[in-house]
Amino acid sequence: MNGLFDELRLAAYAIWTRRWIALGLAWGVALLGWLVVAQIPNTYESRARVFVQMQTVLPNAVGITAADQQKDVDTIRQTLTSATSLTKVVRGTDLAKTVKTDRDLTDRVVGLQRAIKITAQQDNLFEIVATGASPRVTRQVVQKLIDLFVEQNVSGDRDETSQSLTFLDAQLAARQQQLSDADAKRTDFQNRYLGSLPGTGTLTDRMGAARSAMAQVDSDLAAAQSGLAAVNGQMAGTPSNVPGVGVGGSMGPARARLNAIQGQLADARARGYTENHPDVVALRGQLAAAQAAAKGEPLVGGGGGTAASNPAYLSMRSIQAEKQAQVAALSARRAQLQSDLDTITAKLSGNPQVAAEQSKIENDYQVLKDSYAKLLSDREAIKLRGQAQSQTDSIKFSVIDPPSAPRVPASPNRPLLLTGVLVAALGAGVAGAFVFGQLKTTFPTASRLEKVSGMPVIGSIGQMYRPDQIAARRRMLFYYGGAVAGLGVAYVGLLGVEMLQRGLAA
Repeated sequence: MNGLFDELRLAAYAIWTRRWIALGLAWGVALLGWLVVAQIPNTYESRARVFVQMQTVLPNAVGITAADQQKDVDTIRQTLTSATSLTKVVRGTDLAKTVKTDRDLTDRVVGLQRAIKITAQQDNLFEIVATGASPRVTRQVVQKLIDLFVEQNVSGDRDETSQSLTFLDAQLAARQQQLSDADAKRTDFQNRYLGSLPGTGTLTDRMGAARSAMAQVDSDLAAAQSGLAAVNGQMAGTPSNVPGVGVGGSMGPARARLNAIQGQLADARARGYTENHPDVVALRGQLAAAQAAAKGEPLVGGGGGTAASNPAYLSMRSIQAEKQAQVAALSARRAQLQSDLDTITAKLSGNPQVAAEQSKIENDYQVLKDSYAKLLSDREAIKLRGQAQSQTDSIKFSVIDPPSAPRVPASPNRPLLLTGVLVAALGAGVAGAFVFGQLKTTFPTASRLEKVSGMPVIGSIGQMYRPDQIAARRRMLFYYGGAVAGLGVAYVGLLGVEMLQRGLAA
C-alpha cells in the first residue's frame, strides 16, 4: 500500500514539475473543442398534438362510413408532407423571406420534408413535430400544418365528389340510351312473335304462370265440387214440402219456430259444419224442443189442402244454385288456361328459336336495367354524401396541445458539450504532462535512485533557493494560477454567451 502511495506521489510530482506543459495542452484542447462546439448550429423543435374524432349524425346509408372517414384522415396525413402542401407552408411562414428563386423554394421544401414528422400515437391522436434553426419559424411551420389539416378536412373531397358526379352523369346518359334501344327491340319482338299469346314475359314465364294458375283453379274447382256434392246429399234427405198444412190454414208460432230452426240447421250443414260443431249442437237442441212444442199446437184456420213448401229445402236450393255457378265458372277458367297452355306449347314446338331469342333479349334488357338502377343509386349516394360533407362536420378536429414555442434548442446540448470539452482539456493536460515525465526519466527521491540503480544511496542534498529565486517562483506560481483561472473564466463566459443567445432566439 505504501508503494502505491509513493508511486502516486511521484506521478503527481512529475506532473507538477511540468505544469506549464499541462496548462498549455489544456488551453489548446479547450480552445479547439470550444471552437468545434460553436460551429454546431442550434436546432429547435416545436410539437403539437391533434385529435381527430370520427363522427356523423347521418346513417351509413348516405355513404359516409367509419372506414371512409379513416381513409380520409390517412390521406390528409400523407398529403400534408407532399411538395404541394409544403410549398404552401413555405409561402405562409417567415421562410418566404428567404426565398428569392425557384431553387431556393425547392431547397426549403426539401428541408421541410426532412424536418417534419407526423406520427399516430394512438387511435385518432396525431403528433406533428417540426425542427429548424429558428424557434419562431419552427412554431409557424407546425401551425401552418394544422391549418392545412383543417382546410383539407373541410374541402378535400369536394373536387372528388364533383368529378364523380360528372362521370356518373355521363354513364347514366349512355346507359339510358342503351336501355331505350333494348326496350324498343324487346317491344318489336313481342309485337312480331308474342302479340297473340296470352300472358306477359318470356314464353317460359308465360307457361309457368299458366301452369301455376291451372293448379290453383284445379284446387278451387275440387273444393267447389265437393261443396256441391254435400249440398246435393243434404237436399236428397230433406223434403220439399211440410205435410199437414192446408192452403186455407196457417201455422202457429211453435211450428213457425220449428221451420226457422230447421232452415238454420240446413244452412250450417251447407256451410260445411260438422255434427260436433258448437253451432250445430246448439241448433239440434233447439230443434228437439221446437218439435215437442209443435206437436201439441193446433192448426189455425181452414181444413187440409196442399202441403206448404219447406223453408230448409228452399235455402239449400239457393246454396245449390250458388255452388253450381261457382263450379261452372271454375270449369270455364280451367278450359281457358288449358287453351293458353296448348297455344304456348304449339308456339314452342313450331319455332323453338323464338324462345332462345326472347330469353337473350330479356336477359340483356334486365342487365341494362339493373346497371342503370345501380348507377342511379350510386349517384344519389355520392350527391347526398357531398351535401353531408358540405353542411355537416364529418370529422371533429381538436388541438390537444397547441404548437409549442421552443426556448431551449433540442440539439445540441451546448452547456453539456462545453463542460465536456473543459473536462477533456484538463484531462489532456494532465495526461500530456505525465507522458512527458515518463519520456524524460528523473529521480525525484533517493529511494527512487536506489531502486533503479541497485546501489545504496548514502544521502541526498535538497535544493536551496536564494531570496530572489523564491520571489520569482512565487511570481510564476501567481501567473500559473491566473492562467488556470482564465481557463475557468473562459468556460463561464461561453456559458453566459449561450444563455444570452437562447434568450435572444426566444
